[in-house]
Amino acid sequence: MFVMHIALQGCLRARDVEYGVNADTGGHIRYLLDLARASAAEPRVDRIEIVTRGFRQDGMADCYAVRTEDVDAKTRIVRLETTSSCYLAKEALWAEHDSFSAALIAHIAALDRRPDIFHAHYADGGEIARRVGAALDIPFLFTAHSLGRVKRDAFAGIDDADALAGMDRRIALEERTIAAAAGIIASSRDEAEVQYAGYDAYRPGRIRVIEPGSDLAAFADAAPDPAMAGRIDRFLTDPDKPMILAIARPVTKKNLAGLVHAYGNDPHLRRTANLVIVAGIRDDIARMEPEIASNLDELLRLIDRYDLYGQVAYPKHHLPSEVPSIYALARRRGGVFVNPALNEPFGLTLLEAAAAGLPIVATDSGGPNDIIERCGNGVLVDPRDHGAMAAAIGRILDDRPLWERYSRAGAVAVAAYDWTRHAELYHDFAESALGRRPPRALPADPSGTTMLISDIDNTLVGCPAATVRFADWHGRQEDLLFGIATGRSLHSAQAILSRENVPQPQVLITSVGSEIYHLDRTGTAYDLDEAWATQIAAGWDRPAVAAILAYATDLQPQGSLEQRLFKLSYFTRGDPDAARRVRDLLRAAGHACSVIQSHGTYLDILPHAASKGTAVEHVRRHYGMARDQVMVAGDSGNDVEMLRSVRHSIIVANHSDGLDQDPTLAHSFVSSYGHAGGIIEGVDHFRQLAQRRRTKTTKKTATDPSCTPCASAS
Repeated sequence: MFVMHIALQGCLRARDVEYGVNADTGGHIRYLLDLARASAAEPRVDRIEIVTRGFRQDGMADCYAVRTEDVDAKTRIVRLETTSSCYLAKEALWAEHDSFSAALIAHIAALDRRPDIFHAHYADGGEIARRVGAALDIPFLFTAHSLGRVKRDAFAGIDDADALAGMDRRIALEERTIAAAAGIIASSRDEAEVQYAGYDAYRPGRIRVIEPGSDLAAFADAAPDPAMAGRIDRFLTDPDKPMILAIARPVTKKNLAGLVHAYGNDPHLRRTANLVIVAGIRDDIARMEPEIASNLDELLRLIDRYDLYGQVAYPKHHLPSEVPSIYALARRRGGVFVNPALNEPFGLTLLEAAAAGLPIVATDSGGPNDIIERCGNGVLVDPRDHGAMAAAIGRILDDRPLWERYSRAGAVAVAAYDWTRHAELYHDFAESALGRRPPRALPADPSGTTMLISDIDNTLVGCPAATVRFADWHGRQEDLLFGIATGRSLHSAQAILSRENVPQPQVLITSVGSEIYHLDRTGTAYDLDEAWATQIAAGWDRPAVAAILAYATDLQPQGSLEQRLFKLSYFTRGDPDAARRVRDLLRAAGHACSVIQSHGTYLDILPHAASKGTAVEHVRRHYGMARDQVMVAGDSGNDVEMLRSVRHSIIVANHSDGLDQDPTLAHSFVSSYGHAGGIIEGVDHFRQLAQRRRTKTTKKTATDPSCTPCASAS
């Protein structure tokens, strides 16, 4: 496979990238270079080109004008000339689209072979891939890295007409790119389910969350560097106090000023800790581009306003190779890493800090949701709530056992965010977009097919050995249509299935039955079942239900990502009778809803017509199957409706919520094995039962004259 990346923004070179030298040289370049290096190790990939703009600019390295630069044996950077020969910020790149597109077409024409697929980065790369892809019939994948609508929302109230026009132009490019892309790669659930949802071309089933890898060994093993420590400590009156550390480009969306406000307004933090801000590299602020200069000026003014001299360090220079030692210094001094960004699409610095053993306080907008959920190494805060930010930092610094627990938990990141696995999933997705990984064909005659619908957590996954066995077993089941029914959202379900190497399902019933998605014919995307959405929408007044529960109960809402169009989700605070109380409360107010409690903690409220059970019945009808062809498997209370409504129900041995004592589930098979092993056992049980019934029927037909077919039927 020949993959061509298109990335116009920033100062891109193979080594010693000047991160933070301008507003556009940041994490997306590191992601791109790391992805290319990981892809080069993939046997399926034989060639990679990273195509960007060439330019010359006073004060910048000459390498940005060099036509080609080798990265490794498979990979090279190609710099194309456009109308302008100088460096351009992303806001000005739109004027180069025509000349860049023409240069790219000419470059491809001169190659010995065309690329198989483009991978476009940012809106400008997406526009080029859309144009050139249409001209040369080459499909493309898209990674936004950040989205214009999110930025526009974050800066509501801005009165800069030129800036608003630029954001509107960027949003229009993103709309066209999203509509034309063969597939979209997101880094987090927030990006896939919230940020893209604001676009008219949004189709959630075309977006795949593939968490970036990260080479974290250097951060886990790092030690403080005396030279770097000296550059930090010269700012500080008492350098041995714990460090509140932030590492980010000084651009508005990173909200470094918000962190200074939080620190400056909290006397306790100022007494007990130092603030260290590593904000790119600089010589003369006056010569830097306007956004960076403005943000650095603001930081300096805030330091002066709060009189933070001797308490805040803001070193001017550091090398990429010195960054691990900065984290190590903060760890040694018992510090905390803070990401206060208004929105963080993923957050590579969070992984670095986690690997270094630093507890984390991070924005609740974007990728940190996934990282904190997976690693359990810190807390999320509203980045606009300076008091909440300061309180979260102080709570960790003041509670040594909590600090140590979060510090140890960060080690999960080293194993979890792996570039090898990312590259494998990435190229699977690319091959699907190219039609090289077609899904298992649906049977022309469904009468000879069995459908298995399984829950995910603690049913299909939970025992790695059993999950591996299931994947091998599934590969031999040619007559099995496999699906999922889960409380997770679409992208959360896809992420864990990919992580656990579970075979690709034909159908995904998600959000406790409130959404249904079917795999498309290419195997690349999932299509929302619009008929199901229309069916369950009748009588559902989500705002009214939410208002009743907000004012009349003590339920705690789950995070924003768990709230869906047809689902409201809460924590019950340990109340075992919460479902009945909520059901009665809503009924008294005239709302008939499906209320589902599970694991003694979670409560989901859905439209009356929605549940895993009714969703499975809808799917059965969709694929034209008889009731006795369907099997379901589950482990907890949110599976009850599904288990109750299907004759061939499997309860895995590691079940909870007393499923084996529920008289309405007496027809179910309670397996003697847990997790995926119990699913296999249950399927075998029902297949053997069906075989015995067929054998008995055959014998009766052969011996009982009353069963002899009549002449008119033969």
